[in-house]
Amino acid sequence: MQFAPTTLAGAYLIHLDPRVDQRGMFARAFCAREFAEQGLETEFVQANISSNRRAGTVRGMHFQRGDDAEVKLVRCAGGAVYDVIVDIREGSETFLHWFGAELSQANGLTMYVPKGFAHGYQALTDGATVFYMVSAYYAPEAEGGLRFDDPRLSIAWPRAVSDVSDKDAKWPLLEA
Repeated sequence: MQFAPTTLAGAYLIHLDPRVDQRGMFARAFCAREFAEQGLETEFVQANISSNRRAGTVRGMHFQRGDDAEVKLVRCAGGAVYDVIVDIREGSETFLHWFGAELSQANGLTMYVPKGFAHGYQALTDGATVFYMVSAYYAPEAEGGLRFDDPRLSIAWPRAVSDVSDKDAKWPLLEA
């Protein structure tokens, strides 16, 4: 694996190091030793799968507060998504800055989302499927979110938004 830092401190895009032969491809998607050598989280307690019927669907921007804050390791297992993270660490040089990258089954990229970040994505293809691991158990009382269309963030989603949950559409806007 190759760990490429993003423009937001502590967040990485992880590139696979595939081995290809006549049968197809093999690549290691996670190695605790390699993650530890980078100073990254190595313990994940839940794995989740999310599928999306239509391209344009947005899920997010989600985070967990306090002791329930979580690291996420996000990959696209089918189709393609535009994965977005927002730095919500008060005092950070990149507070409320966002970073986005296309994750797809074809490119095999993984987004490493540190604690203190909101996370979401937009399906770029019908049927896009995301697999992600988290370092903390889901705690509904610690859940928070940012609006995907908050003008203060000005996230440049690559497609028109076709679907968003009622909950995600109702997160409060950030103060100006």
